[in-house]
Amino acid sequence: MPRPHLWKPFVLIASYIFYSAASAGYALLLAGVTLANQLGAVLISRAASERAKKQIMAATVAVDLGVLGLFKYYGFFVGEIGSFLDSIGLGMPLPLLTLALPIGLSFITFQAISYVVDVKRGLLEPASTLDFALYLSFFPHVVAGPIVRAREFIPQLAKPRNPRDVAVGAGVVLIAIGLVKKVAIADYLAREVVDPVFGVPEAYAAPDVALAAYAYAAQIYCDFSGYTDIAIGVALLMGFVFPQNFNCPYRALSFRDFWRRWHMTLSRFLRDFLYIPLGGSRKGKWKTYRNLMITMVLGGLWHGAAWGFVLWGTLHGVCLAVEHALRDRGVRRPPAWVAWLIVFNIVVFGWILFRAESLELAAVFIGQLADPGPATLWTPVTVGAIVVVVGFQLLPPDPLDRLRERLAGLPAPALGTALAIVIALVGATVPSQGVPPFIYFQF
Repeated sequence: MPRPHLWKPFVLIASYIFYSAASAGYALLLAGVTLANQLGAVLISRAASERAKKQIMAATVAVDLGVLGLFKYYGFFVGEIGSFLDSIGLGMPLPLLTLALPIGLSFITFQAISYVVDVKRGLLEPASTLDFALYLSFFPHVVAGPIVRAREFIPQLAKPRNPRDVAVGAGVVLIAIGLVKKVAIADYLAREVVDPVFGVPEAYAAPDVALAAYAYAAQIYCDFSGYTDIAIGVALLMGFVFPQNFNCPYRALSFRDFWRRWHMTLSRFLRDFLYIPLGGSRKGKWKTYRNLMITMVLGGLWHGAAWGFVLWGTLHGVCLAVEHALRDRGVRRPPAWVAWLIVFNIVVFGWILFRAESLELAAVFIGQLADPGPATLWTPVTVGAIVVVVGFQLLPPDPLDRLRERLAGLPAPALGTALAIVIALVGATVPSQGVPPFIYFQF
């Protein structure tokens, strides 16, 4: 690290080798996206007029969205258009390509867009090609975020990290917490409840179907926040600070509050690069509602090319618009516990649309909630895991923060021993088929 001219190329190559483990072709695509956006940023900085800068930025962002659209949405939209034409008797063969979605492409393109737009806005000078390439490929966040903005990461490359200032304790604690969340809780809930019920919902009665919905809410939180904890922890061990991505989302008392706590880096990206450019809340209440709906529907579609994601985003957009409308009319908020129950249960309902493989399966799943029958999956461990995941988020944050600080302050030998014990215990819970991929790898 004291020799950046050696450290930067080494970490860049290591990051590309890490990303190439999925596919060498993905690494070539990452390199192409890197070069295209670096060229755009340099041209923007050299452009003589504001109009020229805007045009170059638009062209570069169009390239990013074109790459994302080709790999992520081409097959979906071609299939939907073909089905529609068939339904009205105008069926015709459309060119259909089978393209594998490169891991982390959504996160990579969003970070590339943030770089180009920030250069255009004058918030960041174009980085060297090496620094920008390292920013896009940095292995802790390249496959599943968090979405780190260029102006948060690239300035940290300006000088070597001081080994004496590396937050080793905080990094080790975050990695340990992330491992427990992912392997010991999220994967357990997936194996025991979520995957069986969502796979064949008609085989289960209301108690088990309801349990699966709440179990998935706990699973996706532990899976994604667990990855984020590990990514932030690994970056801390290398001397880099990533932004926070989760802050007890299941304690939210409103949907606005939920999106300030859930996937925070995506929320602020959608706010700063979509909602505010659309006009935000500056052009009257009806355009505010429209902007909220557009933002959330596109946010849902960002997660995947499926109608379930679109409906999930639409549900959250409607809830945010209703909240704005009620606040505009001066309607008093309900008691905190009532608000929490409403928000939490609607969020859980939305996760059904998010998780179901198809709208047909989602409809069957929801229909089974009205089917009385036995509770065959309700075990103390399963129920306890869900209660712990949700309950910890409802506790006052200060004692938990102080506990984490005390653990992070332990001597290095104690930290190493504790992490080894956590790895051993968590590893003992891994079944013979191994650890499934993180949920957000598919996005």
